[in-house]
Amino acid sequence: MKTTWKAPEGAGHGTLDAQDRKELPDSAYAFPEQRKEPLTDAKHVRTALARFDQVQDVTDADRELAFANIRKAADHFGVEVAETDWRQLGKRPHTRNPAH
Repeated sequence: MKTTWKAPEGAGHGTLDAQDRKELPDSAYAFPEQRKEPLTDAKHVRTALARFDQVQDVTDADRELAFANIRKAADHFGVEVAETDWRQLGKRPHTRNPAH
């Protein structure tokens, strides 16, 4: 799958406020069309992986692209991704509480 993610200038933002998010290009997001899950540093990549199954109002094609973008950003920021397919995300306890 072709990715759309590109490391934004000054990547490594840490905390992003609303203004920071507005200034990011679409290509800085896992879900670029919806501008969901910014991928600006290793912490945000890990967050996107953990919350992947919680993103709403996206298609399977959107998820396919987002996963490819996350993997590209993970490689860039040195984050290990064990999953090989987006359907493998969200099956671990840290993303869903099985008691609820």
